[in-house]
Order: sequence, then C-alpha cells, then structure tokens
Amino acid sequence: MATGTDTRFAREAVTRRSLVATFIAVQVAAFAAAYAYGRPTWYAYFLVGSTAVTAYVLDGSSFTVATATVGSLLMVALGLPLFMFVARQSPSLVAEKALDPDVHRVLYLGVYGPLLAALLSLLLGVPLAHLLAEGFPGQQFVESLVDLPLVVPHSVAGIIVLFGFGQGGAFPGISVLGSMVGMVLAMTFVAAPYAVNTTREAFETIDDRLSYASRIHGANQWETFRRVTAPLAVRGMVTGGVLAWARAVSEFGAVAVVAYSVEFFYAPAGKRVTAQHAPVFVYNTYLQGGLDESGAVAFLLLGVSALIFLVVRYLTDDGTITGGMP
Repeated sequence: MATGTDTRFAREAVTRRSLVATFIAVQVAAFAAAYAYGRPTWYAYFLVGSTAVTAYVLDGSSFTVATATVGSLLMVALGLPLFMFVARQSPSLVAEKALDPDVHRVLYLGVYGPLLAALLSLLLGVPLAHLLAEGFPGQQFVESLVDLPLVVPHSVAGIIVLFGFGQGGAFPGISVLGSMVGMVLAMTFVAAPYAVNTTREAFETIDDRLSYASRIHGANQWETFRRVTAPLAVRGMVTGGVLAWARAVSEFGAVAVVAYSVEFFYAPAGKRVTAQHAPVFVYNTYLQGGLDESGAVAFLLLGVSALIFLVVRYLTDDGTITGGMP
C-alpha cells in the first residue's frame, strides 16, 4: 500500500517529467522558428536565455543561474550543430539511402562489430576491473596501460594492433589485416578502457563490509563475487559495455588501418558479404558523393545508434536494474 511520502515522490517525479517535456518542446519550437527564418543564431541566444530564466524560476539562487547559463553555452556548442544537421537533411535522399542494400549491410556491421568488441571488452575487462578495485602491487603500471589507448591517435592505434597481431606478430595463425577479427581487435583496443574504468568505479563504490560479511558466513571468493559483488556492480558493467559499444561504433582511424573492408556473415541475407565499418563508409561517401549523400548515411547511422543507446539506457534505469542482491 502506497504511503503519503510515496505518493508525494510520485507526484514530484511526474511534475519533473512534465517540466522536462515542456522545456524540450519549447526548444524544438524555437529552433524550428529560427531555422525557418534563416536565423539559427537567434536560437543560440534563446537557448542560453531560456536556460537562465528556467533556472531562476525553479531555484532562484545566483549560483544555480550562473552554472546553468555557463553550461548552456556548452549545450549550444554540442546541440546546435546536431539540430542543424538533422534539419538540413533531404527526406528523399535519406529514404533513398535507407532502401540501399549496401547501406543496410553497413548499418548491420556498424552495430554487430562494435557489439562483439563491447562483449569482448567486458568479458576480459570485468576481472581486471575487480583486481584494480581491490588493489595490488604495480597497479599504477597496469592502469597506465589500460588508459593508454585513450591518448593514442586513432591511426596509431591501428598500426599498434597490426604490429601486435598482424603478420609477424604474436599470433601468426590469426588473420588480422582486412578481417572481422582485425576489426574487432582494433575496436576492442580503443573501447576496452571505457569498460574497465567504469566497471572498476562500480566495484569501488561497494561497501567492503558486504564482502566481509559474505566471507565470514562461509562463502568463498567465487561465491562472494557471484552473489554479492557482481550483482551490486552490474549497473556499472552495463554502462561500461554501452560506453565501449558507443566508442567502437564511432571508431574510424584504427579500423581504416586494420580492416578497411571486411567479409562477414550477413544474417538477413544468410550469406557472407563484404562491407565497410560505418564511419569508413560515410567518409568514402563524402569523398565520392559529397556532403549531402554522406549526411544522409550519417543520419541513418545516428538514428540507429541513438535508438539502441536509448533502449539500453531505459533497460538499465534504476527502476529496471536495482543492483540488489539476489
């Protein structure tokens, strides 16, 4: 039976969602009007001003108004190009690309390949993240090695993968150059730090007394990890996997060096086909067809990626994954 406090919290949640929906609707309408008049700069001013006014109405403190206003400047830099990108798409060209079988294969590979890289990053990264959260001698060296791909230029990452796993590398029996294996390895190289670091942070937030209580009640390390530590960190694991997947989706340089075009099993057709990773395909389309054609393909990729990202975010919301013990 719901208490008065629960009812109040539910009403506040509905009110917050209504306010957010109203704010978004106003922003969309304002951008549409500014774009229709050929004055997108007006919307930039409107976004900053409306954010400041909203912060003042909801909170009223000068600190909140100042931080919201400054933060809205970054939203202009991030959001305005995205809005302009969507608004300037040609519906007929987008529809044409959406019906193109080559684009279908590219979009499929653009989701499937990064998914394999994300799963591999989690499979190998979760145990390492747990060790890093526990601490061990020489941890700083391992942490530096994990974080190194974050600062390595993308094309250099591809060269490193070829030196390590290509011809004359550590596993000469594995075909890396121009193969699906090479693509996944290149994506894993650049995406694994996100999976490891996010999962490690989740492990570090767990109260050590819970693991200690499990151990003194007779559970071994495997049982404690399976029934206590891992369930409490599952949200961090999923978030790390999503970030790794998103990073792999966007990778261009390393994949272009290692696996410019790859052959893979295309499930919708039931046969093996050859295609390029989506960012590589978009770049080639830009060189050959110009900004409009590449923009249409990029729009489709953005839509598919955003849809998957939102679905996963919804499924990993606090109401779905609680992080509680079984």
